[in-house]
This record gives sequence, C-alpha cells and structure tokens, in this order.
Amino acid sequence: MHSQRIFVALMLIAFSPGRSIVAEDQQATNDIGEKYRTVADISYRDGEGVTEYMRERCRLDLYYPTAVKDFPTVIWFHGGGLKGGNRSVPTALKEKGLAVVAVNYRLSPRVKSPAHIEDAAAAVAWTFRNIEKYGGSSTRIFVSGHSAGGYLTSMVGLDKRWLAANQLDADQIAGLIPFSGHTITHFTVRAERGIGEKQPVIDDMAPLFHVRKDAPPLLLVTGDRELEILGRYEENAYLWRMMQVVGHSDTELSELDGFNHGQMAEPAHLLLIRFVNRISSQK
Repeated sequence: MHSQRIFVALMLIAFSPGRSIVAEDQQATNDIGEKYRTVADISYRDGEGVTEYMRERCRLDLYYPTAVKDFPTVIWFHGGGLKGGNRSVPTALKEKGLAVVAVNYRLSPRVKSPAHIEDAAAAVAWTFRNIEKYGGSSTRIFVSGHSAGGYLTSMVGLDKRWLAANQLDADQIAGLIPFSGHTITHFTVRAERGIGEKQPVIDDMAPLFHVRKDAPPLLLVTGDRELEILGRYEENAYLWRMMQVVGHSDTELSELDGFNHGQMAEPAHLLLIRFVNRISSQK
C-alpha cells in the first residue's frame, strides 16, 4: 500500500529495449505463439425496458487470446466526461496474454446520472457471466478506464449497490485500475444539479463516499499534479489516504511525472499490466 511519483526517465526506460515489464510480457507472448480474436458489437443489455438508445450504445467489443486458458480480463471504459467518446481496445493492452472488454455506455445529456454507472455495472455483469465461454477466468476480471472511465471504474467497484442490482458482489472483481478518474462527484453529475465545476462535492455519487476496507485491490494512476486537470491528482491522493485509514490492504497511487491528463493513459498501461500480473498470480 504505497504512493509513488514515477518520473519520465523511468517511463522511457520501461518502453525502450531491455528487461522492461512490457518487453518481458511481449517475449512470453511470442514464445507461446498466442493468437487473438475480436468479437465486436456485442449487446450487453436486453430484456424489458431496453430503449432504442440502449440498443445503440450498450455494446462492447471483446478481444481475447485463443491459445490461453483462464486468462485475465480487463474491462475498459473510455473517457469523455460522460458526454462523449467511444469504445476501443487500447493498443498497449494487445498481445499481452489477457482479454480486453471495450465498453460503450449511454452519454449525457441524453441520459442523466446514474445511467452511466448502471450501464457500466451491466457490462461488468455481462463479462462475469460470459468470459469463461471464451476461455477466461471469472476470478481474474479487472476493471479500468481513463478519466470518465476511471470514475465509472471506481463507482462500480467501491459502491456495491450497482453490481448488486445485477446479482453480483463487487468484491468478485479482481482489481480496480482507474486512470485519472474523479474520486469526488463527477463534474457532469454536478452540472446536472447546477453545481459549478470548481465546487467539489462528495456525496453518494463520489467514489470517496464509498471507501471500505474490504474493496478489491486498487491501483490509482494520475498524470503530473502540475499538468493534470485541476485537482485530479489531489483527489486521488485523498482516496488513497482514506483507503489506508479504513484499513484497506492493497491500494497504490502512482503519479506519472511529466504527463498531462490526456498523455498519461499510454504509460499507465505499463502499470496496469504489472498490477494485473501480480494479482492474477495470486488467483
């Protein structure tokens, strides 16, 4: 359980030839001759009450290895302030011996909170119920995302009511890896309520409201505090600290020195892979 500031020079070393984590993972991938397949445009919401907009937006793509059994899976939520963006499988997570579930969700202003979180929870539930059909392990499912996707990651993992509505326990998630996500109430949610963007709020729509000792392992990653969106590093540092206060045993905070909000996602994938490998090895 620690906080660290990772400097640009270290990240450059990690992405250069040599004994970096990514290089070793790539070599392992090549050694066992893994191949990958994508199943696109899967609907993860059905049944009564599904609207035309749900049928349009509540879809995901599954990218997975075909020659590995019980592989870990990363559910990936895109950013965009809960108002924009579309799903894609991050290039840095391809051919790493894991599956990626890239998710679209409904967007504001066509919907209001908590519709975004409800969709995120439904996508997580779909993954738990279906990943074993493709050879994955339901005990090695991780949730991650950048910016708004990081906020959704923290909400579905810390606030247990959203997955409970899908008959799942949030503690079944193997780990949470939000990238530069709000830990206070999201600015789009605050705007819906007429609250200014510089007025912080911590209510039940804030991950910070739901700190708990028994949450899944948590890796918080932000960009440089001087280059990030206003207050983003500090609110993540506060969540890290409060998780320690309640006795959570596995919370990490990493600040990527020299990277702004948009730039930090690419190097953060290195930390995600290391985190997934560590937790998966314990399963």
